Amino acid sequence: MVLKTFGWSFAVTALGLAAAVLYGGWTAFGIVAILSVLEISLSFDNAVVNAGILKKMNAFWQKIFLTVGVLIAVFGMRLVFPVVIVAISAKIGPIDAVNLALNDKEMYEQLVTDAHPSIAAFGGMFLLMIFLDFIFEEREIQWLAWLERPLAKLGKVDMLSVCIAMIALLITSMTFATQAHQHGGAHVDKAQTVLVSGIAGLITYLIVGGLSGYFENKLEEEEEAEHEAEEEAKRSGKQVSAVALAGKAAFFMFLYLEVLDASFSFDGVIGAFAITNDIVLMALGLGIGAMYVRSLTVYLVRQGTLDDYVYLEHGAHYAIGALAVILLVTIQYEINEVVTGLVGVILIAWSFWSSVRRNKRLAAEGGAGDGEKAEVPSGV
Repeated sequence: MVLKTFGWSFAVTALGLAAAVLYGGWTAFGIVAILSVLEISLSFDNAVVNAGILKKMNAFWQKIFLTVGVLIAVFGMRLVFPVVIVAISAKIGPIDAVNLALNDKEMYEQLVTDAHPSIAAFGGMFLLMIFLDFIFEEREIQWLAWLERPLAKLGKVDMLSVCIAMIALLITSMTFATQAHQHGGAHVDKAQTVLVSGIAGLITYLIVGGLSGYFENKLEEEEEAEHEAEEEAKRSGKQVSAVALAGKAAFFMFLYLEVLDASFSFDGVIGAFAITNDIVLMALGLGIGAMYVRSLTVYLVRQGTLDDYVYLEHGAHYAIGALAVILLVTIQYEINEVVTGLVGVILIAWSFWSSVRRNKRLAAEGGAGDGEKAEVPSGV
């Protein structure tokens, strides 16, 4: 099972590290290895959240996620995305941006760093909306019940998540963005840039997330109708055609996953510059890490880990909320990537430990089965 799921990740690791040695010797090998670990540690919460979405998709779309999705994640976000940022911020052509990345690494790093406020605002707002929509939703299973119960009641207010996200963006644009951190330690006013980028992130979430949710609901309705039709067909001896909507629903869920991955990758791409400004080594290291995150996502789905450890998804969403806040704060202040990674790891480890305690308690109480989902725990 492990080899089947992580086989491609192992192969990409071997090829990536070999390419690093050929490109820059053993120093490059060490840099790529460090970047891989950095990406995995920063994106573990991404894998847990992705698994919650991916488990709703069939084997075909899971395979698409591991193939086409990896190409988008590795080449799109870890290689093309930094170049596009430079091209837009410096107002130069993509070819010139690539030449800059390969031949003038210091200037390239400076341009990407100067574009950080807009990146952080876009990604921060997208991730903040994911967290808010999760925390305001009423759930049968609650982890930190003392917090989640009252928030679920508040969540009945229409558009509350959007209102809070907009307030957070306004506060950010009037505080952190007025003294945005730039290359060399300078601070400039980026309030307008942050405001526009944050609104773009909010709109992206509403469009992609809305379409994904709409088609998911339509799929459930169609599956219900198909089941009824099949029952009717059995009684009358007729055959029923397959539901075609599943493709649309899965496509928009896949699109949502890719945008989600893009938002998670922002901190990894920016954080990589603390280690190297060589775009080739950056793409190799972050690409290897992205492969493991994707394989881990599929592993969690196939093992049913989220069903066995029911608070993992909660911990991952709290980590998302923390990452969103960190991204907005980094518009003005530098925060070490180790801190960012540790916050996510601690929250997920805590939720895993709470899940283990819950399972032991249920077993001790007389074996409520693995499928029991109705319990509302006190949350520790």
